[in-house]
Amino acid sequence: MFEQLGLIGCGLMGGSFALALKRAGLVKRVVGYSKSPSTTERARLMGVIDVEAPSALLAVSGADIVLIAVPVAATEATFKAIRHLVTPKMLIMDVGSTKRDVIDAGRRALREHVGSFVPAHPIAGREVSGVEHADADLYNGKQVILTPIERTLPAQVQMAVDVWSGLGCRVVTMTPEAHDAAFAAVSHLPHLISFALMNAIAGQPNGKDYLSLAGPGFRDFTRIAASDAQVWRDIMISNREELLAQAKIFQRSLQALELMISSGNAEALEGLIDQASLTRANWTMSKNQK
Repeated sequence: MFEQLGLIGCGLMGGSFALALKRAGLVKRVVGYSKSPSTTERARLMGVIDVEAPSALLAVSGADIVLIAVPVAATEATFKAIRHLVTPKMLIMDVGSTKRDVIDAGRRALREHVGSFVPAHPIAGREVSGVEHADADLYNGKQVILTPIERTLPAQVQMAVDVWSGLGCRVVTMTPEAHDAAFAAVSHLPHLISFALMNAIAGQPNGKDYLSLAGPGFRDFTRIAASDAQVWRDIMISNREELLAQAKIFQRSLQALELMISSGNAEALEGLIDQASLTRANWTMSKNQK
């Protein structure tokens, strides 16, 4: 059990982690800080945190586990704010959807204390944000990716594995580079496409009329377009190289379909559709991700 969680960012992800940690009996006290004092106060009133901290540094004071749940663009500033109280025995984790940029920020800001940082990406979340949506079950049964580096302390990695496992997660370890390449393909690109599709339809003169006719398939396909704009702005900018590479691959695939349609090549078009259909039918999402 940890004595104190220092929670920096009391929104959906951070708040859910605190609630889950409390429910599992893995922490005695939670001290929280958010940029917005009203958010921190709401978190205390909800029982997400026990004490409101006036700064990120004071949220870390006395903590043996720290979770940084802020937009990825704010990670380096957060590291700089807390580094004077980081100790070799402390476990620091994040929940960011990109890892190389976060690790680079950790190297620059934490310096000799970077060994206490275990980069983490829980594959969980919702299209809504805010501490009012915090849920102790958010991480239960989900996959968590850890991307330790050569300077990460082995004891901290084991603690991170134990914490997430204690919350009912399946923990996977991979390199930051492999993580960012994979999630550019299966997460960041789908969001990009969904955002673009919604804007493409809404930008047409009859866009509202078209949207009024859309059914369940459109609803399911565009669900992620309702995601938080600031969060996804930061993710896409931070992982731009991998995302743009995946976007080019997607464009080639789309162009192949367009060519078959424009040429009226029904047989080839059916073949491409069938290929996609079979791939999707044979793909099974990990039961831990359902």
